[in-house]
Amino acid sequence: MKDKEFKPAMYVDKSLRLVPIAVMLLSLCALSFYLGGIFCSEKNRLVLEDKTSLGPVQVGCNIAEVKSKKFEECSSDYQDYTPCTDPKRWRKYDAHRLAFRERHCPPLSERVECLIPPPEGYKIPIRWPKSKDECWYRNVPYEWINNQKSNQHWLRKEGEKFLFPGGGTMFPNGVGEYVDHMEELIPGMKDGTVRTALDTGCGVASWGGDLLDRGIITLSLAPRDNHEAQVQFALERGIPAILGIISTQRLPYPSNAFDMAHCSRCLIPWTEFGGAYLMEIDRVLRPGGFWVLSGPPVNYENRWHGWNTTIEEQKADYDALQGLLNKMCYKLYNKKDDIAVWQKSLDSGCYASREKTVYPPECDDSIEPDAAWYVPMRSCIVKPNPNFKQLGVGQTPKWPQRLKVAPERVRTFSGGSDGAFKKDTTQWVTRVNHYKTMVPDLGTDKIRNVMDMNTLYGGFAAALIDDPLWVMNVVSSYGLNSLNVVYDRGLIGTYNDWCEAFSTYPRTYDLLHLDGLFSAESHRCEMKYVLLEMDRILRPTGHVIMRESPHFVNSVKNLATGMRWNCHQGDTEDAKNGDEKLLICQKTDWRSSKAASE
Repeated sequence: MKDKEFKPAMYVDKSLRLVPIAVMLLSLCALSFYLGGIFCSEKNRLVLEDKTSLGPVQVGCNIAEVKSKKFEECSSDYQDYTPCTDPKRWRKYDAHRLAFRERHCPPLSERVECLIPPPEGYKIPIRWPKSKDECWYRNVPYEWINNQKSNQHWLRKEGEKFLFPGGGTMFPNGVGEYVDHMEELIPGMKDGTVRTALDTGCGVASWGGDLLDRGIITLSLAPRDNHEAQVQFALERGIPAILGIISTQRLPYPSNAFDMAHCSRCLIPWTEFGGAYLMEIDRVLRPGGFWVLSGPPVNYENRWHGWNTTIEEQKADYDALQGLLNKMCYKLYNKKDDIAVWQKSLDSGCYASREKTVYPPECDDSIEPDAAWYVPMRSCIVKPNPNFKQLGVGQTPKWPQRLKVAPERVRTFSGGSDGAFKKDTTQWVTRVNHYKTMVPDLGTDKIRNVMDMNTLYGGFAAALIDDPLWVMNVVSSYGLNSLNVVYDRGLIGTYNDWCEAFSTYPRTYDLLHLDGLFSAESHRCEMKYVLLEMDRILRPTGHVIMRESPHFVNSVKNLATGMRWNCHQGDTEDAKNGDEKLLICQKTDWRSSKAASE
């Protein structure tokens, strides 16, 4: 019995011996395939000297190209569609602190896969600088704002145009006179000390438009609200602006970004909710920066009877505001008539002398100051880093010198260095010169509003600084956090996740620039949705310059055909570089075929 039981143990059928061998071979094949996939995606990874990898460039691998697809027109109801700030979806979200007006992007199942049509009667926008004073009515056909704000000289309709006389609630005699008074209060506005500004509750951005002529670039911020299209008016005029609101989430900008922040009767309750709104302004304001407030409760002694309130209530509001600012290490810098200017402390002495029990507290080290993409606001003070000696207003080189000086914060992220910054700056001058041979309109008055969809140091924008345009520098919320460097050199920008829509209206940009965006983000974002979003925000006859691997160039070209873009491929400035190609596209000036039938 034992021998019989023993025999099977000693005897093994030859066919059974093949089983583990086959399993082993299959395992080796699978491992080889896996490693080959890694190698394929990694071997062509874009690597720049002193620059962190931007993502896999899939070149030379057997990847199927995206097939051409024809996209249908959306109905005319979508002509001003803003996916992540859509009024039709507001009821789904919290009304507390107007949180429903923040970004709430639709799920994948609700995304629109059609081309946004222009409004009936749309015309190619008036060119800069004439556009600062007038625009076509049919491009932004909103009677509400004209009827409500014409008495404040925001704008007025004459014939086929809206005219912008430069008035505002707090500057009925014109924005020029208002800014003249402001320059008297802040001399640094005249000598290049103040370069970047944030305007909260911007109206039609007349303040930001006036400052452009004075060498100050302003990012005008306003929500999508019952004024219909403040931001759309601003961008139609050729003035930098973006949809946004100070509510429950941090603004999409790094800490210590702006030299100045401004609120002209913007009606933001600065001292409510523990002062959270004012502390968010403090986070994005540079040390030594200026906060300018005109309107209630400033000059309450003379203005209170026109504000539907009492002098006692306005005095209490002003005292509460001044008390909060004192605790936040601000001092009243200057004040005259309706304008008050406070300055943020330039050194750390005030913060060191604050008692730990004093409200508001300092933010703890676990809260990253520059984290600002869907990050809740906190009622605490972001204390400036004492290790930075050239971060404050007056410490940073004056404009325009600061544009080409490597900022201290260039060394705060992986791969960043002074050498990489200088190389990037030089490289983009060469690239932009080449771009202008491919897109002759670049550098002329035909292109005003420009977006660099995935910048690193803002080199593309810096190379265009002498042209009659401005650039919105976008840093991926999933990429290197380098937006602070963009601001340090005197440029403006924002964070964005290109798997979602951008915070702007349709038809607001003349040129979109991409540098390896699909290589970096294609593993997260479906290409067609990114391209549809680009089409949404691009003006008719607008241009796209895309720098990518040949695979993505071919794939985008296939999809662009179905989007009514005219595209052609070209070499980069280095014709021998086979890893990168250029795709130059222009959106056609099409009109909706559905308008007549609807």
